[in-house]
Amino acid sequence: MSDFLSKSPENGRLGRKSELQQQCSAMPSQSNITLQLHRHPTNDDSSATANTVPQEDSREFVCGVGAASINIMTTFPINKIIFRQQLLGISATTAIKQLQAEGVLRLYRGILPPMLQKTATLSLMFGMYDKFNRIFRQNLPGVHPVLQKTTAAVLAGCCEAVFTPLERVQTLLQNRYYQEHYRNTFHAFRELRSSGVPEYYRGLVPILLRNGPSNAVFFLFRGEIKDLLPRSDRPGVEVLWNFISGAVLGAVLSTIFFPLNVIKTKMQSQVGGRFTGIYESFLIVYNERNRSLRAIYHGARVNYMRALLSWGIINASYELMKSYFYGNGNDS
Repeated sequence: MSDFLSKSPENGRLGRKSELQQQCSAMPSQSNITLQLHRHPTNDDSSATANTVPQEDSREFVCGVGAASINIMTTFPINKIIFRQQLLGISATTAIKQLQAEGVLRLYRGILPPMLQKTATLSLMFGMYDKFNRIFRQNLPGVHPVLQKTTAAVLAGCCEAVFTPLERVQTLLQNRYYQEHYRNTFHAFRELRSSGVPEYYRGLVPILLRNGPSNAVFFLFRGEIKDLLPRSDRPGVEVLWNFISGAVLGAVLSTIFFPLNVIKTKMQSQVGGRFTGIYESFLIVYNERNRSLRAIYHGARVNYMRALLSWGIINASYELMKSYFYGNGNDS
């Protein structure tokens, strides 16, 4: 009888109904689906999102390295002429004749320190400026944007000064009086070690006084200058406008801070002995140049042209690489 009842039509219908009810109860309700769609991110989601932030930030550093490399390879010979004028107070013609006499093989002697120094400092300049600027925007939203940008730029300039030893060695390798004493970059670093760590940081004060204010002006005004130029959707014109805005700012700033670079070069051209302060070094240069302020600007004209080209290349290359990494959105 029990077998018969289980096989009856009525019982079959009840069994199928029970199975359907079980399947329906196993399905998630519409309210559950809605809650899942609108749920807050979990800790795992937050950590995954947080992990993308350093990757975004690092792009600014990479753009700085690329811009510096292109610039150094292009402008190093010009920079060497300016260096000779700053150190010896000679004309551009005399400096060029010296380089010609030394030969082509020595033309790029000393390029490794500026290559390392420029790629490192420009990477820090753009990368740390962006990082500090983001920190201020997130944590100090009430502070005026101009003050935020100025502070971020000055702090980035101070970070650049960490690489003063590279600038120090570059000065020695470009000085003709040390050409037989220091064979290359690594040899110069080894030799300076015997004089102690402070020897690597001769000229630190003028570098700090140069980096902070020049960075602040550069970051505050490069966008303003570009905005004065006609707008264009053509990529070639955009690169040209970036070149012009960087070139104008670089040329003006390098001229304003040229005396600081002369003093820095004088301080760093000495190895061993007493450390001279910035004012004392200025007086030494002033007396060596027949007490003429005009003579301190020996090389300023070539330096102006070099900065015009150099900072035009840096700014255009940086923005070009930035557009590649960020796309048209430029979301930095």
